[in-house]
Amino acid sequence: MFGLEKPGRSGGFPNMACVGDFNVLSSSIPATKVELSVSCRNLLDRDTFSKSDPICVLYTQAIGNKEWREDFLGQMFCTLGEIVGSQGSRLQKSIVGIPGKKCGTVIVTAEELGCCRDSVLMQFCANKLDKKDFFGKSDPFLVFHRSNEDGSFTICHKTEVVKNTLNPVWQAFKISVRALCNGDYDRTIKVEVYDWDRDGSHDFIGEFTTSYRELSRGQSQFNVYEVINPKKKGKKKKYVNSGTVTLLSFLIETEVSFLDYIKGGTQINFTVAIDFTASNGNPSQPTSLHYMNPYQLNAYGMALKAVGEIIQDYDSDKMFPALGFGARLPPDGRVSHEFALNGNPQNPYCHGIDGVMEAYYRSLKSVQLYGPTNFAPVINHVARYAASVKDGSQYFVLLIVTDGVISDMAQTKESIVNASRLPMSIIIVGVGPAEFDAMEELDGDVVRISSRGKFAERDIVQFVPFRDYIDRSGNHVLSMARLAKDVLAEIPEQFLSYMRVRGIKPSPAPPPYTPPIHVLQTQI
Repeated sequence: MFGLEKPGRSGGFPNMACVGDFNVLSSSIPATKVELSVSCRNLLDRDTFSKSDPICVLYTQAIGNKEWREDFLGQMFCTLGEIVGSQGSRLQKSIVGIPGKKCGTVIVTAEELGCCRDSVLMQFCANKLDKKDFFGKSDPFLVFHRSNEDGSFTICHKTEVVKNTLNPVWQAFKISVRALCNGDYDRTIKVEVYDWDRDGSHDFIGEFTTSYRELSRGQSQFNVYEVINPKKKGKKKKYVNSGTVTLLSFLIETEVSFLDYIKGGTQINFTVAIDFTASNGNPSQPTSLHYMNPYQLNAYGMALKAVGEIIQDYDSDKMFPALGFGARLPPDGRVSHEFALNGNPQNPYCHGIDGVMEAYYRSLKSVQLYGPTNFAPVINHVARYAASVKDGSQYFVLLIVTDGVISDMAQTKESIVNASRLPMSIIIVGVGPAEFDAMEELDGDVVRISSRGKFAERDIVQFVPFRDYIDRSGNHVLSMARLAKDVLAEIPEQFLSYMRVRGIKPSPAPPPYTPPIHVLQTQI
């Protein structure tokens, strides 16, 4: 569903909304990736003294309906199949939603994305641009458009505004070749030059066209472009141009993926930490989150299986440290926030996720659930190992499964900030009905976590509440699949962010195994 809203005076430049990497199918089903470009015609005008500043929001059914509180301009419903099945993969459909009003139309085009993984770092400058401001010089910026298969154009990048100059030098910017030309080196790239205006009515200075192949020549006489204003050119016989734009630098970078590192030998080390605090309830009672139901997994077991069965495939030896925290241990009843589930602190490793599950159930029969809920000890446990291997050969993932409010928030935040400089990520799965506000804070998606005035170098925490993944139909397989997908969604980017910051490139993948050829010799 496409919903159209009026966000207010944003001062932004009107453009077509782009949705990249649109893939609604699961990874087990063969699929391709397409990019959707959206444009609209004859929308309702909601502003009194000027035109509306509309935005287009794409909803998919899997995400569900979202409440939007600003002025509503209408909506359009379609499927991806309708778009790609339309002539030229271009669907034009009426906007509905306001009775008695013609709300205009929305146009959606689809194009299969190429597999090019290169990016380019480019920088441009301009010289003697036309003056647009009456009392001062211009405030120019560039708008890059990629041409589409149907001849239309889609905005793919805007530079920053350089204030009060006719000879601007813009900052270097990075853009993927897929976004710039979808891997087609000869596809037209249109560049428009504008003079910025705070009310959003930017003045057009001129434009020029180029291609990736031309740009790849780098800084040369071939990449000095005349900025042409077609209206001025048609009116003035002596018109030459409205200035020039010059390419200063062009650097190609190949984007590496998470799998490139795995193929190159980087080892993923998976550690499990389970909450054994008393707030989980008596494991012998059905109301307990640790209840050992002989017929189905409890919430802890489902979280461990869902995440562990995927993570273990990236671990060659399938040996996982499994820890517990918040319990009193035999024989003396001391409280521990970092104990081995298998009872061997010198060797807390379990073989595969099934070994972890076995150690978990065995621990429930031998320890006493107690408290408080402290995360810092298990985070520091994994951080000690991660601190000893910073060359990119290993990466550590800690899964914490917990039921309640954290007790050592200050210490945990400090541990996470320190760990953000190390090759590790932390997954927190919250089980049970408790409020998890503190976990959302640790997640750091909205506000980067900090401690003692020091911010985390990167986001390394992913939190999900298990209750959001309980399938009402009783299909636990589906619940586990959805949980695993969302829990692990951020790990590849967190992994890559560490490698990028440290400048670590993946090692070359070993050559594929070739079985020896046995020559059968016979005697005649």
